[in-house]
Amino acid sequence: MKEREENVQYFLDLIKKSRRGKFKIYIGMSAGVGKTFRMLQEAHALQRNGIDVKIGYVETHNRAETQALIDGLAVIPRRSIFYKGKELEELDVQAIIALRPEVVIIDELAHSNIQGSKNEKRWQDVLEILDTGINVISAVNIQHIESLNEEVKAITGIEVAERIPDKVLALADEVVNIDLTADELILRLKEGKIYEAEKIQMALNNFFKPDHILQLRQLALREVASQVERKVDIEVPKNIVHRQEKFLACISSNEKTAKRVIRKTARLASYYNAKWLVLYVQAPNENTTNISSDKQRYLINNFKLATELGAEVIQVQEKNIPAAIINQAHKHHVTTICIGKPHLSLLKIILATSIFNELLNNLAAAEIDIIILN
Repeated sequence: MKEREENVQYFLDLIKKSRRGKFKIYIGMSAGVGKTFRMLQEAHALQRNGIDVKIGYVETHNRAETQALIDGLAVIPRRSIFYKGKELEELDVQAIIALRPEVVIIDELAHSNIQGSKNEKRWQDVLEILDTGINVISAVNIQHIESLNEEVKAITGIEVAERIPDKVLALADEVVNIDLTADELILRLKEGKIYEAEKIQMALNNFFKPDHILQLRQLALREVASQVERKVDIEVPKNIVHRQEKFLACISSNEKTAKRVIRKTARLASYYNAKWLVLYVQAPNENTTNISSDKQRYLINNFKLATELGAEVIQVQEKNIPAAIINQAHKHHVTTICIGKPHLSLLKIILATSIFNELLNNLAAAEIDIIILN
């Protein structure tokens, strides 16, 4: 019965996928590399080939070269919203769905919608449009990808507030990197092609430092390479049967540690195009009567983060944490367990138990790897 239901669900998923619009994302290491410019160039090329293409939302940032490319393209008027005494504009999702263009251009994928909008984020608007069968071309900077949040903060010292879940990139049919060298990007900035004059020096002191650009460029190239690997795995027939990876992130009630383990496991799962799970083993001293309200809130937030990044969250009560990890790893056919580094409480608990060797032996016998994340 279960196998029959899974076959039916698989077929339904195929039907839904065939009805869904195609999704293309331009990705770049920072503002100013030319993502919007490239989208508009593609819109003109599509229009010349008889495709009904319209602009749903494009942000030119007053860049003359980009603004010039809007001429000759049909623009869907934005939706006006009054918020805190000001008239603001947002993407008009319903107008796009009503007009049903073959292709719609929607910029700023990580944008947060004005309070009171149907969807909290623009990427949610895009998914709604795709579900109607309309094809979407969009753009995002590498620093807005959720699982890269901590890496970007480590590079730039800035925590980016607007982020998209990795699952949004995974849904894209095409991901294209728009690449420039650090020197080319800095030159564009100094020539006033990215920001207005009063913002240039601030930008040079932050995101646009050469070493920052180089590291962000590496992240962007790595991300697109990962998306290509995923596409190859899905679409290219394979004659060699290989192990299907499945990751298990083991977390504790420590907020920062858990968040780091979740994000890094998400990156690994994304790279291998693998399913992954998050496991929290609730020890007797962490029940609802003993655990602090702060830790309960941290756990809920981390469960939410894991779900947004595409994980299945598992919570079990067990005195013997290593045994619980072994049981869940076997139950869910896990190939790799991810855990925090030794100074973290969860690994200390495991190392302090007499069955740590049993844990290693069990995992080795089942060909399950352990990764200790920094």
